[in-house]
Amino acid sequence: MAFVFQCPEKIIFGCGVASEVGEEARRWGERVLLVVGKGSARRTGALDQVVEALVQSGLTVSIFEGVESDPSTDTVHRGADLAREFQAQVVVALGGGSVIDAAKAIALLATNPGRCSDYERKAPVNSVLPLIAIPTTAGTGSEVTRFSVISDLDRKVKMVLGGSYLIPKIALLDPLLTVSMPHEVTAATGMDALTHAIEAYLSTRAQPDTDLLALSAVELIAANLTQAVYNPQDVEARSAMLLGQYRAGLAFSNASVALVHSMSRPLGVYFGVLHGLANALLLPHVMAYNRPACPERFAVLAHALGEETVGLSIREASLKAVQAVRNLVLDIGIPRSLQQVGVKEESFEIMAKDALEAQSTQFNPRRPQMDDVITLYWEAYQGLKGN
Repeated sequence: MAFVFQCPEKIIFGCGVASEVGEEARRWGERVLLVVGKGSARRTGALDQVVEALVQSGLTVSIFEGVESDPSTDTVHRGADLAREFQAQVVVALGGGSVIDAAKAIALLATNPGRCSDYERKAPVNSVLPLIAIPTTAGTGSEVTRFSVISDLDRKVKMVLGGSYLIPKIALLDPLLTVSMPHEVTAATGMDALTHAIEAYLSTRAQPDTDLLALSAVELIAANLTQAVYNPQDVEARSAMLLGQYRAGLAFSNASVALVHSMSRPLGVYFGVLHGLANALLLPHVMAYNRPACPERFAVLAHALGEETVGLSIREASLKAVQAVRNLVLDIGIPRSLQQVGVKEESFEIMAKDALEAQSTQFNPRRPQMDDVITLYWEAYQGLKGN
């Protein structure tokens, strides 16, 4: 099968580039629906900055505010209703991955009939409204990906909408917008990005182009995440994290994620564990499980993670990759176990069933069985030990 690399039409990176949103949005019309979260963009001044840039370009703006973490279908439907009522011609998303995911689904439903779930496994009939994505976190890479994850609370599932039509037209990557991220958000979203990069590299759909992006992302994130967490005003570290997360996004958008993501989504559905934190809690355990299936790739990952591997056997180097990620989780001050975030043992079986049914599981380098996944949940429940 031919491999076609998919990405936004334009990716603009640099301090202050958020101010270019008005000029870019004018390419598609004069009526802009601006999608934001529950208040952080307003508190930091990012919302005022983007609105001013849009208005100064002569555009009319309607704000859809209040997108929650792990956005629900109800939120998306309300946003799409507003987009149609306002007759929006372009959508701008300002926020983290949840905001950008919601904006993708809103742009889809603004021009297509039905509900979010109608497009879980089929493409839309009509063109999707053009989307400009401005991330304020360094983690999800949603501003460059072909996926949108939306929570269907009635069915207790996280739907994955996917297709090239969901890729934003433009991604504006402004490191200055990420400086105000709290410690815990920086840590969790950074681990989300690292998970994207590692899973894209280990995916059975990996390609040479995605390998280059994934390994570059691992190097940037591993070298800068701790600094970004504990010295949040370090613009150089913030810039490196933003570069790393978008490269990780491009990598997994084209190569897919794998078992960590399959297992993390039920943690959000059943227990409200935020996506990045769920990935962080699972990643070291799933890596240890996958390592015997592709030790050569783990040896390469160890080097990208900053480990010295010269003179080591492939097995020795591969083990260093797992330990490096364990150490990083311990360093950045996030919870160490599923037990700490309220997950209950009695849900392991139903979550494992959901994880095995997830599409991304088929791209995992080692094919898991039910008992394997339950064991991994149990290991993550017990958590990491160490200082």
